[in-house]
Parts: sequence; structure tokens; C-alpha cells
Amino acid sequence: MCGISAYIGPREAYPIVVNGLKRLEYRGYDSAGIMIYDGSNIQLTKTKGKVSDLEAITNKEEERKVGNIGMGHTRWATHGVPNDVNSHPHYSQSGDLVIVHNGIIENYDTIKKELISRGYSLKSDTDTEVLINLIEEVKKTEGCKLGKAVQLALTNVVGAYAIAVFDKTKPNEIIVARLGSPIAIGVGKDEKEFFVASDASPFVEFTKDAIYLEDEEMAIIKIGKGVKVRKIHDDSLVDPIIQKLQMSLDQIEKGGYEHFMLKEIHEQPKAITDTFRGRMLAEDNIIKMSSIELNLDKFLNANRIIIVACGTSWHAGLVGEYLFEDMARIPVEVEYASEFRYRNPIITNKDIVIAISQSGETADTLAAIKLAKSKGAFVYGICNVVGSSIARETHAGAYTHAGPEIGVASTKAFTTQITVLTLIALKLGKANGSLADHTFKNYLKKMQLIPKQVEELLNIDEHVKQISAVYKDAKNCLYLGRGFNFPVALEGALKLKEISYIHAEGYPAAEMKHGPIALIDENMPIFVIATNRGHYEKVVSNIQEIKSRAGKIIAVVTEGDTTVKEIADHVIEIPDTEEALTPLLTTIPFQLLSYHIAVMLNKNVDQPRNLAKSVTVE
Repeated sequence: MCGISAYIGPREAYPIVVNGLKRLEYRGYDSAGIMIYDGSNIQLTKTKGKVSDLEAITNKEEERKVGNIGMGHTRWATHGVPNDVNSHPHYSQSGDLVIVHNGIIENYDTIKKELISRGYSLKSDTDTEVLINLIEEVKKTEGCKLGKAVQLALTNVVGAYAIAVFDKTKPNEIIVARLGSPIAIGVGKDEKEFFVASDASPFVEFTKDAIYLEDEEMAIIKIGKGVKVRKIHDDSLVDPIIQKLQMSLDQIEKGGYEHFMLKEIHEQPKAITDTFRGRMLAEDNIIKMSSIELNLDKFLNANRIIIVACGTSWHAGLVGEYLFEDMARIPVEVEYASEFRYRNPIITNKDIVIAISQSGETADTLAAIKLAKSKGAFVYGICNVVGSSIARETHAGAYTHAGPEIGVASTKAFTTQITVLTLIALKLGKANGSLADHTFKNYLKKMQLIPKQVEELLNIDEHVKQISAVYKDAKNCLYLGRGFNFPVALEGALKLKEISYIHAEGYPAAEMKHGPIALIDENMPIFVIATNRGHYEKVVSNIQEIKSRAGKIIAVVTEGDTTVKEIADHVIEIPDTEEALTPLLTTIPFQLLSYHIAVMLNKNVDQPRNLAKSVTVE
């Protein structure tokens, strides 16, 4: 859950590495550091705080910025508190070796004790400093080159890592390796320069050619000799596959918006359209998804579908459960990947496991995939990042085509994941006869309207901003929904917690009487999804129960509603659609509400405290 940015080539490394860190700051922002090699000396600068704090230091000493080799790091702390000393990069004891690291070395304490017994003195509390000194010790005792020393050291490591290592005695190369944490290598023109990063965003303007290392692979990147990839444990050579990047520079810039989160909220009409483009042919009454068609028998004959995910993706999975069971009549279970991987689940070769992750790198979800595969299940992935680990580990899958999502709080990832799940549910329902032709056609017709309806819904921004001003100082909030919109209530509460730090909980509306009703008083805002489909009358009854206890009601209703308007303190209207499609609309007001409250409270919307975008460690 840290960001790595590195460069080796003819250009000045500093601006490339620092700009790369800025683009990776969503992955961690409690400290930052940079190493620049000027041809004879290593200049190391690191500090607690953000990349801007790092820049402020280096701008005072220009000599720290001169050199053609550089490695930088933005940190989300795991071992050791955020401070200058624990920040990366880390030196070896001799000062010759430098490392940046994303991940956790679980057996670092055992290694640390051994190193200390051999005379090493460690300055930080990090597992990373232990690792670079282990590499140095192996290099010294084995009398080997850096690449071999990295390889041998990693065979003694337990945990997860993505690393880049530099040796000033071999200044024309960088060693890169991964296990569990992503790393990408950008290949410059004629292989005269190379870029290394946790994802491709830091080097997208320099090259479209990228190599993504697989687990337990390492690469020796050498000027004039290219990239040599090996397996860490058996030393076998691997023929690296160069992939073409699909992102562009404008996708990862703010485009005039104050925050990435707001930009990404407003990108949802396009993102949803891009997700069903080419897959949903409404005029022909067809859903075309080759990944489903090629495996249709597996889906239709499955005993059940198990959806595994974390965070916002788990909420999308809950919506998927309602969709699959309603449209396709296939039993579904939704599991937190972090629990699923450790509780010895019963899985057979008649089960289908759907893994959902925006980044495609979520550590717990990847571990759940490997467990499911080991038990013979067919595993289908839904992710946003092309070439990510989940895309490579699963048997088949679908990309959401949301484009880069930089804001830590997911927005367009959620709606595009629901879009993919809806398309799959509709296709399976049509294939197994659970959906009548006229019902299927109606869903396609209504689904095609969703992007335009989301676009219209975004026009309520000023109205939501006014409501946000009323409740920005609340200490606790409840979010209530029923049926398809219960997961949206959970997601709405999560968004508020993530970026405003206001405590909020999502509940099925009917469960309010089983505990949460005790919390309701005149100071408690309750956000209720009360669309005119599904269980409308039941939700109205829940709203009346809240009102009788002086709770403040903010209701999301269907356009033209009159009943709830008479009861609620505030209403937010959404366009009418089928009940199964309402989550794509009801989530928008909650995203905007969370955003505006956080801004009014002067919170860092894109980089909320203690959170990182891609959770690549346990």
C-alpha cells in the first residue's frame, strides 16, 4: 500500500520520479522520500508528510536533484510510525545499496535478530531496512552480484513485496522483484531508458510499453542490455511480455475539478457507457460477453455463485447477489475476501467464484482466488485495471472500463462494477429462461437510459450541497435501504466515514427496530432510500417511525413522489427506473453528499487519513 517510482536513463531523474510519486500518492501519503544518483554520490532525501513536503526540502538544495538514476517512495506505514527515519528509501549499512519497498516482510524480526548478531546496526523500525541489509549480507557472504543477492535473499523472506534495489557500485542497473504487490516496468524507446512504478501512471507520457512482473519474478534492468526476467525460486528465465498501455495522461489529471473524487463522480455517465459499450446491444436485444459465452455451461450448471471482495467492491457484490438471484435464479453468497481466505470454506468444482476489485491487486481477494482455484472452482474476475494480478489469476473475467480512479474513496468503480454484474445477471437469466423475452428487452431499454439519467442526476449538486451544510457537524448518521438498495445504504455510510470521518452505519430499513432505533433523536440525521419500486410502503412506515422520534430524515425518492415529501425534512429526487437498476442512481446523491461534507469540514477528500487506494497488504 505504498507507491514506488524509479527511473534509469539519459534524462534528469528527479522530475520524473517526483511527478510519479504525486500520481501514486493515493497509495500512501504519510511520508515520502527520493534517492538520486549523480554519477558518484547518492543523494537521499526523505520526510514525514506528503510529496509536497519532500519537494520543499529538495527545492532548497538543488544538488539533491541532479542525476540520471532515481528511486522514490510514498509510504502508508505498516512497520514503524510515520517519521523521517522510517521513510523510504532505505540504505544498507555500507551505504552502497538502496531500496524502496511496498509490502510486508512477516519474518523480519527473526532476520533482524540474526543481522544484529552479525554486527548490523539498524536505524529504523521498518521491515524494509532489514531486507536491504539481508541483501547486503548475502552479497557479501556469497560473493555474488546484486541480482543474485536479491534472489537469494528473497528465498528467505516470508511475506509480500514489490521492491526496487540500486547498488552504487553497479550504477547502470536496477533490480526489481515482486510477490503479492504490483510492479510495472516502462520500456523506453530503443530500450535506452526504463521506468519502474507501482502502476503505469507515473510513466504514461514517456512510453506506452510496459512489462508487468508476475508473482515470484524478478527483473534485472540494465542500460544497454534491456530487461532480463527470472523466476526467484528456480532461477529459470522468463520471456517478458510487453503490453501496450491503454490509459492517457488526461485521464489521470484533474481536468479542472477541485478534487479527483468530484471528477470521478462526474465521469460516471461515460464510465457506465464505456462499460456496457459493445456488450449491450439494446436495439438487437443482445448482451454479448465472450467471457460468459465461452463458459456459459459452467454458469448455468453451477451449484452456486460465491462473490468475494473487500470494501466498496463487497457492496457491489451484495447488489450482485440481488441481481443474480432475482434475474437468473442462481443462489449466491457474498463473502469478505479477508474472512473467506481464512475460514476453510466449503468449495467444490461445481461452484463459481466471482472476485471483484477495482485495482485488481487487493491482497485478500487475490488470496481468495488462489484458494478457490486450489479447490477446483471456476474463478471469474471483475476489475478495472488491465493487466492487473486478478486479471491474470482468474480463469476468465470482464474489465469495467471505468478509466483510472485516483480518489481513494471509490465512486465510478462502484457503479461500473454494478453495471458488469447487471449485464451478467441479465445474460444468465435470458440463457436459462428465468427472464421472459419482454422483461429482458425492457431491462435493456431501461439500462440504456441509465448514463443519461446519471448525468441529469448530477445536476442536483447544488441542492445536495445545501443539505450537506445542514448536517456537516453531525457526529453520527444512519443510512437505511431495503432490497436492492440495502447495499447502497452500506456504501453511502462507508463514503461518509472514509472522507469526512463522521461515524455512520448502513442498515436494512426493517432492522432499525432491532437496535439502531435507540440512537434516534433530534440530532441524528437518517438518510433513507425510498424509491417508488419494491418495498415503498414498508419504507414509508419506517420513515414514520423515525419521524415520531424526532429524527432528521433525508430521503432519496423517485421523481414525483408526494408521500415521503410530506414527512421528510429533505428529499432528493432520482429519475424513475426498474427497481433492480436503482442502485446505479441512488448511490449518486450519497457520493455528492459525502464529498461536500468533507470539503466543508476541510478534509483531504482524495487522500483521507489512514487509508490507501489499493490494499496490497494484509
